[in-house]
Amino acid sequence: MRNVVIDTNVVVSSIISPSGNPAKIINLLFSGTIQAILSTSIIEEYKRVLSYKKLNIDSTIKTELIDVISGLGSMIEPSISSIPLPDESDRIFYDAAKEAGATLITGNTKHFPAESFVMTPSDFLASLDHAG
Repeated sequence: MRNVVIDTNVVVSSIISPSGNPAKIINLLFSGTIQAILSTSIIEEYKRVLSYKKLNIDSTIKTELIDVISGLGSMIEPSISSIPLPDESDRIFYDAAKEAGATLITGNTKHFPAESFVMTPSDFLASLDHAG
């Protein structure tokens, strides 16, 4: 089972587009094919972003999704790195992935250093196909 850190944009996209690649990532998590690596900060970020009024996400869906992800995930509290990032709010995802040796799945790869463990949802799904 591969360990992954799922950026908030992937979680949001999975709700907005239930047949897209981000939804496939969430389904892999639900099926036990992948293991989510989480921290308190990541869960708080999920809650904060999924509560944006402009996203218009039903509160029941938000709560259930976060509860399921939290229940399936493995909690860590990573050290804070000093690597420069264009958006400081992304550090929680980068640091968790780096410390856990996990793949960071994000729709915004340009927000992170060009490292092999940082992948888009489509690249991650393709890597699973090639691993099998």
